[in-house]
Formats: sequence, structure tokens, C-alpha cells
Amino acid sequence: MVKKPAPDATRRSEKSRRAIYDAALALVGEVGYPKTTIEGIAARAGVGKQTIYRWWSSKADVLLDAFLDLGEQAGQEPYEIPDTGDLASDLKAVLRATVDELFDPRFEAPARALTAEGVVNEQLGREFVTKLLEPQLELYVRRLRAGQDAGAVRPDVDPRIALELFVSPLAQRWLQRTAPISYEYTDTLVDYALHGLAPR
Repeated sequence: MVKKPAPDATRRSEKSRRAIYDAALALVGEVGYPKTTIEGIAARAGVGKQTIYRWWSSKADVLLDAFLDLGEQAGQEPYEIPDTGDLASDLKAVLRATVDELFDPRFEAPARALTAEGVVNEQLGREFVTKLLEPQLELYVRRLRAGQDAGAVRPDVDPRIALELFVSPLAQRWLQRTAPISYEYTDTLVDYALHGLAPR
């Protein structure tokens, strides 16, 4: 009698996890974060609620992991900002790429949901910052430090504060939808941040 191989629990778990990620992202995009529920995610993924609660304690936790996984699947792990020797051009290029990502339909709805939820959910907010934002902001810090070494940035400037001059206005305009966002806008942010407002 031929014995059947035992079911691969690891493969089954990974398949379920992937289905849950896909379901969470799809639902947030279709019905919005407030109407997305664990029950809805489970039904969409074809798993039981208990499967989700075995791995996550809330829909926010599910969405955060799904969003991080989405970035990994798309090959958007943190990378070094190119150093061509022209700091302004390098920063403009990475901010233009950021604009494209912010308005990518795959990313926009979950990113907005997690950002908003992180304001009222302290634990989620900390994880969102630690796992997603800080690694990306550190790239700007390293590029600005290289700019200091090359004499393009004053040596007394704190790069961690300086990066907020162009990153924070972009984030605020995106979150509040107060005005259009364009490449021209982000290019101008870089020019203002690097050259200041005083007459030259």
C-alpha cells in the first residue's frame, strides 16, 4: 500500500497568509478601512476567523503586514538614494518616484488607511513608523550626510531635521488633499529646502 505524503502545513499556512493579505488589501480599496472587518477578510480569503486571529490581533495588524508584504512583492525594499554628485537632482528624482508610489492604486488606499489609523492607534503608529517610515527616512539622512561630506550641505545641519523640509510638506499635502501634487511641486520643495528663502 502506497502511503500518501503528509500535507505540507508550511505551504498551506503560506497560501492562507497570502490569501488573507490579498483580501485585506482588496477590501480596503473597495469599501474603505472603516467598513473592512476581520469577518470580511476571512470570507474573502476563504479562511476561518480563527485562522486570522491566530496570527493577528486586529484588522490594523493584518493590513500593516499586508502592506509591508506588498512592498516586498513589488521590489520596493529600501534602497540607497543614488549619489550622482548632484544632491538636488538626486533628491528630486527620489521624490518624483515617491509621488508615483503615493498615487499607485495598489498602494494609495492601504497607505492612507494605515496612516490615519496610526494617529489614533498608538501601537500601530509605532510599528508603522518603525517598520516602514524610518528605514525610508534613513536613506535621506545618509544622502544628506554624503552631501555634507561633499560640501553641498552645511556641516552644522542635522540631516534628520533637514529631510523634513521636503518630505513633510509632501506627506501633508497628500494626506489632506489640499492641493495637487506634481513633479514641479516636489522639485520646488527641494529647491526651497536646499537654497532657502533669502535672496542669493
